[in-house]
Amino acid sequence: MSQSTPFGAVEFAANPEPRCPCVLVLDCSASMAGQRLQELQKGLAQFREELLGDPLARKRVEVAVVTFGGSVKLACDFTTIEHFEPPRLQAEGLTPMGSAIATSLELLTARKQVYRGNGVSYYRPWVFMLTDGEPNDDWHAAIHLVRDVENSKQAAVFAVGVGEANFEVLRQIAVRQPLQLRGLMFREMFQWLSNSLKSVSHSATSEEVPLANPSGPEGWAKV
Repeated sequence: MSQSTPFGAVEFAANPEPRCPCVLVLDCSASMAGQRLQELQKGLAQFREELLGDPLARKRVEVAVVTFGGSVKLACDFTTIEHFEPPRLQAEGLTPMGSAIATSLELLTARKQVYRGNGVSYYRPWVFMLTDGEPNDDWHAAIHLVRDVENSKQAAVFAVGVGEANFEVLRQIAVRQPLQLRGLMFREMFQWLSNSLKSVSHSATSEEVPLANPSGPEGWAKV
């Protein structure tokens, strides 16, 4: 009797490199409609191209996309950059940010179990959240979730606000100082993110990698 192949065994046998997981948590509520969403879509495409150009990052960086607009959706499950196709984003509904954060952390926990089950090492995961509004759900549980993973170094959570984002809420949720996007510099933001993930993927899994300052005079963000 033949036995079924364990989940993930084939992909990890073909690519046993350590993984650098990143969840993009993207606000796709109705207020993102128009130029904001168009520039965000372009930024995602650039993010993919930047990482594809790096042979090591192409195999090590894994990306998942969680969107929140009306409801929380897994727009793209974890995949290496060489197989990543940016999802087509659509703006609708309100802003269930608390649920989106919880979903992204649950997704990371499950993925780390897959790594461990297949004997694959991994870097400290990233959660990179972008929002232009304020949550319409109960987000207070997210405060404790984020602090738990940050304090135990299970994940690094970054929050970026666009336009009228509620920075008072973001400062309560995030351990790191939330950043404000300058204008519509989505592509510059994703270039910084791709460069940062390249640097991480070229390091040892236990190494702390210094990141470029995104809020300098020529940066895409302001504090």
